[in-house]
Amino acid sequence: MKTRDKILLSSLELFNERGERNITTNHIAAYLAISPGNLYYHFRNKSDIIYEIFLEYEKLVDYYLQIPTDRPLTVDDMAFYLESVFDGLWSYRFFHRELEFLLDSDQRLRRDYRAFTNRCLAAINQIFDGLAEGGVIQPQPEELRSAMSLNVWLVITNWMAFLKTAHGSELSNNLSLVQLKQGIYQVLTLEIPYLTPAYLEPVMALREKYRPELPEARVA
Repeated sequence: MKTRDKILLSSLELFNERGERNITTNHIAAYLAISPGNLYYHFRNKSDIIYEIFLEYEKLVDYYLQIPTDRPLTVDDMAFYLESVFDGLWSYRFFHRELEFLLDSDQRLRRDYRAFTNRCLAAINQIFDGLAEGGVIQPQPEELRSAMSLNVWLVITNWMAFLKTAHGSELSNNLSLVQLKQGIYQVLTLEIPYLTPAYLEPVMALREKYRPELPEARVA
């Protein structure tokens, strides 16, 4: 593996484990047993490292949200999209954990994240369209479908913040992938009113797999 790729991979690991604001370029260099000068040969500063990590995250989510053009979508597709997006959220969890600070700190990141969000919203909208074509959900007017897409995006991107603020250090410092994926329960809850009768039971069974078991959590 090239040194540049090692820097990105190690930075991501350190940011996820210890928090981006607790890690400096010197920490990253020491972790890799390289000189700070070697690190600066590849990246001018920590902001450049974070930006490159975001570009990798962006590519991953764009890949996950590809929509098949030769068939309607199924409940299995619904599960795949949710599992994949939450897997990506976990792998790059530092980013959403400190999103507001990171966007305020880098104009490039703020600009690109806005475009990324718009692409994700468009993809979710297309997913709902494909699920309607497959008979999983009822067809909805464009305005409602766009609102549904936004609600789903808000739950996905803010679920980690909810865990941190609602449950404090008990979960925010020891969050597991299983706990993060319990956000899927909330996403599927949003979709219940729009399911067709034939798919209500399968989706409810899928939803039950992710029922949150959090301290003092109050869920529907």
